[in-house]
Amino acid sequence: MLAMEESFRWYGPNDPVSLDFIKQAGATSVITSLHQIPYGEAWPLDAILERKNHLAANGLRWAAVESVPVHEDIKTRTGRYEEYIENYKTSLANLGKAGVDVVIYNFMPVLDWVRTDLTHKLEDGSECLYFDPVQFAAFDIYLLQRKGAPGDYTPEQQKQAKAFFDSLSPEERKSFERDLIDVFPGTKMGLSIEDVRAMLAKYDSIDRDTLKKHYRLFLEAVIPVAEKAGVRMAVHPDDPPWSIMGLPRIVSCADDVKDLLAMVDSPANGLCFCTGSYSASLDNDLPDMIRRFGSRIQVAHLRSTQKNADGSFFEANHLEGSVDMYEVVKALLEEMASRKKAGRADWRLAMRPDHGHTMLDDLAKPAADNPGYTAIGRLRGLAEIRGVEYGILKSDKALYGSLKS
Repeated sequence: MLAMEESFRWYGPNDPVSLDFIKQAGATSVITSLHQIPYGEAWPLDAILERKNHLAANGLRWAAVESVPVHEDIKTRTGRYEEYIENYKTSLANLGKAGVDVVIYNFMPVLDWVRTDLTHKLEDGSECLYFDPVQFAAFDIYLLQRKGAPGDYTPEQQKQAKAFFDSLSPEERKSFERDLIDVFPGTKMGLSIEDVRAMLAKYDSIDRDTLKKHYRLFLEAVIPVAEKAGVRMAVHPDDPPWSIMGLPRIVSCADDVKDLLAMVDSPANGLCFCTGSYSASLDNDLPDMIRRFGSRIQVAHLRSTQKNADGSFFEANHLEGSVDMYEVVKALLEEMASRKKAGRADWRLAMRPDHGHTMLDDLAKPAADNPGYTAIGRLRGLAEIRGVEYGILKSDKALYGSLKS
């Protein structure tokens, strides 16, 4: 009955959410990575095949890689960037040989996604990821001590940031720092605040236009290799979708998407459509973005955020918050129907529920290394999205027919 491929993020053999649990949730595939390989190194074909065969032996398909990370040297075009680009090409070629055909990546400078509280308690007792601009200002001004940081915040935010920082004990400050800078999915980089300062320094002469140029040069280098390998690249949007730490972010809105798709106009240059990342900016009309850029969407992350008046936001339940999940799912189904009618082999999109709440007995378990990725919250999200898709297809006979014909 359902058309979208249901998938789950999996962090490898050490993930407390086992493949058996993922199958019990009803998913038929996983989105995973080889987290054991350091950033910048080429992925060996045998390691890729080992992971793929392991998943197949457990009855699951490897729907997409998340991620093949883009090394910081590539983003800044410093150090060993030429070597790392060649390694990236090798990884894409090997993934193609193994039949893994969707690769998610991002081009966010220095840090990946950023939250200020990984265990924010909601009224119902569940926990979620939370971003507070005041708390981030405290990190930026008092822990990172970035030059010019105060000027990025209002006087009231600066005042509240100082009060927040002063309220933290030394142990709480250390924990707060760690939660903010060690957010690379699936791996612990062990970065210190000095490491982050050194990484920031490489962007002193890199403005938005320069970063976009570096991104274009990266795409020009790797997309032809992806095309030849039969691999489709899917860029993940910035999270949150605005500048942080004075750094440019260039995959935050519809205009950014239009620009990046035009940099290398190829079906292999596409999008990971993450509704949660885009939804943190109320300027983004998600169903409209799907209708405009749907032909280049390679995979979907479905979640929702709730934006507050003070600029903070938190991960909402999947059918709540600022995302109209009904219209999002309907637009994705219509895109798939259009592809199927056109005879595209990649007509079926994989989607996964993203950033679920920590709830029920997951609350009693030890803190996960991958916040937002406990089992039960994502199980709830997958069930809710599945119900939305079922209702749309059940009530729209023409759409159902076009996807099943």
